[in-house]
Amino acid sequence: MLTMPVRQLGESERRAVERLLDLDPYAGAQVAERVSARGLAWWRAEARILGYGARRNLESICWLGGNLTPVLASESAVTAFADQLSAEDRLCSSIVGRADAVLGLWDRLSAHWGPARDVRPNQPLLATDALPAVAPDPHVRRVRGTEVDRLFPAAVAMYTEEVGVSPLAEDGGLGYRRRVTELVRAGRAYARFVDGRVVFKAELAVVTRRTAQVQGVWVAPEWRGRGIATAAMAAVVRDALDRIAPTVSLYVNDFNLPARRVYERCGFRPVGALATVLF
Repeated sequence: MLTMPVRQLGESERRAVERLLDLDPYAGAQVAERVSARGLAWWRAEARILGYGARRNLESICWLGGNLTPVLASESAVTAFADQLSAEDRLCSSIVGRADAVLGLWDRLSAHWGPARDVRPNQPLLATDALPAVAPDPHVRRVRGTEVDRLFPAAVAMYTEEVGVSPLAEDGGLGYRRRVTELVRAGRAYARFVDGRVVFKAELAVVTRRTAQVQGVWVAPEWRGRGIATAAMAAVVRDALDRIAPTVSLYVNDFNLPARRVYERCGFRPVGALATVLF
């Protein structure tokens, strides 16, 4: 299979990158948000964006920062990206994106970068542009700036449960707390409080002009099985559609059947599948 050289992209190719990201608004949402906020200059974006394709016909890109994210990566692009990356030390903490591209990259990089801590090969990618048919929970609201201390323990519990490591391990949680605080200040963190404790939480972790991507959905263990999640998610989706973006999207582990049922009741439909490799 013939491949073209991979090149690092700069600000002069920003419009081409944005046009490509518009072709995959859900799987490429995190990259689109970063490009919109910081551009393509590596020193400002704190990442590199690799491009594949002729200079006048950009076909695929690969974001290389804290995460490695291929976008619209064909088989030939995956091969070319892997050839480039296999000569470098791994600096990213995960590979995440469309399942075919991520698993193709990992198949070629595992000998150089392995082993992985976990590989999640099938994470349904879901989206909706309609208000949920179910009634929203009136007690779910945006978290106030004065409530970060109440939200943070729930955020740590969610992260540890989902990712398998504590966000407090690396720097005592300073970076993670900063991120949680930013989301609260931006009006992108939601919770339901009972007696001052968080029993449900979710964030709009990624926002672009095309979609608001929900992450960090969590129900306190003692509240699970009571049926609060559907109405709570309906409240998040309704506010996001009213206030933030024309669609709401998210991805979920295929084995998490209770969560998938909640999202289906809230009107989410499949728009693809992601995969994640965790280190």
